[in-house]
Amino acid sequence: MANVLRIAVVDPQDVSRDALKAALLGLDTVWLEAECSRYEFFGDVVKQTNPDIGLVALDGNPDKALELIHAMSKSAPDCAVLAVSSSTDGNLILRIMRAGAKEFLTLPLRAEDLAAALQRVARQRIGAGSGGSRGCLAIAVTGATGGVGSTSVAVNLACALAADKENTVALIDLDLCLGDADVFLDTIPDYTLSDVAQNASRLDLTLLKRSLTKHDSGLYLLPRPVHLEDARLIKTEELTRIIGLLKASFTHVIFDTSKSFGPLDMLALSEADDVLLVTQLDLPCLRNVVRLMMSFKENHRLSDKIKIVVNRVGQDTGQITLRKAQDTIGREIYWQIPNDYRVMIEVRNNGVPLVQQAPKAMITQSFYQLADALSGKLEQPAGGELSSKVRSWLSLWPVRGGA
Repeated sequence: MANVLRIAVVDPQDVSRDALKAALLGLDTVWLEAECSRYEFFGDVVKQTNPDIGLVALDGNPDKALELIHAMSKSAPDCAVLAVSSSTDGNLILRIMRAGAKEFLTLPLRAEDLAAALQRVARQRIGAGSGGSRGCLAIAVTGATGGVGSTSVAVNLACALAADKENTVALIDLDLCLGDADVFLDTIPDYTLSDVAQNASRLDLTLLKRSLTKHDSGLYLLPRPVHLEDARLIKTEELTRIIGLLKASFTHVIFDTSKSFGPLDMLALSEADDVLLVTQLDLPCLRNVVRLMMSFKENHRLSDKIKIVVNRVGQDTGQITLRKAQDTIGREIYWQIPNDYRVMIEVRNNGVPLVQQAPKAMITQSFYQLADALSGKLEQPAGGELSSKVRSWLSLWPVRGGA
């Protein structure tokens, strides 16, 4: 339960309370701790259950609800209050916030609005040092050019994260024309991103979850469209809604972007908490990294999220040195993924991720460590320095191919 927001609900009106419960029960990252139909009893419910969030519906009796919120801000300061009402009266909203509510949402409740509010509350709790939910970590994986193994990184990182039973992980393939995340996982999905996008107006968390393909590793996949012409059906508005719902239901969301850096790719980069820019130690790749960093520099929020990941380290003796690469791009290397040609050929041809095909291989351990580093469970060595085991392994391995 460490990654779940525990919520208690109070609403005197049965119909709206049932609707609130249904919306909450559709979230994997939410646990409905208690429900109450009387404002005057809710303080005792909160004291007994100690929830992370108290969801207070005001329409039953706004004055009593406001008194309750004010009292909770003093008696239960660790319980964040999320207020909901069908009223959009500015004076009422102001009174609600002054009473101590952290968030206000209007009824009928939209799933993406609820998801966003819960994410904000989760981040506030993390910032306050609470031991509650850590929210959702969104990671975008993109490549400096084609063929650097960015999809391999996205898929195997996602599977490494999913191997932790505390995590729920979703992967979206945003290479709408030539994406092959489904091939890496040897799956034939029933639904694709275009199917979900076309139904975005009536999409809720339950429908979205049913549209995802679950892999044996525990990873959930939303693949690219089957037909090339379906790519144009996916707009930024629909993708924004899909991302919002995924963030509400999963602890980790991974975006495997295309190399076109189109509107959908840029949306994913902006929605991500971390952006892994995958490159290799050769001149064309590093030059593209410099070009991309120059473009991203204009957007400080995006630039600060970029983490350089070098793939296929030790591929051959003709590689540019890491120090030279860092000098060229003007930024530290965040992570290095070792080259393992034979294992990666088996993985790609069999459609089986590293965590299942070769769980003890050094390259697999590198992905486990990368997953821990991004999740805050491991502090990566300076400059993405490889461990002594990986360095010794690289000195013995044939210098060919890679991820």
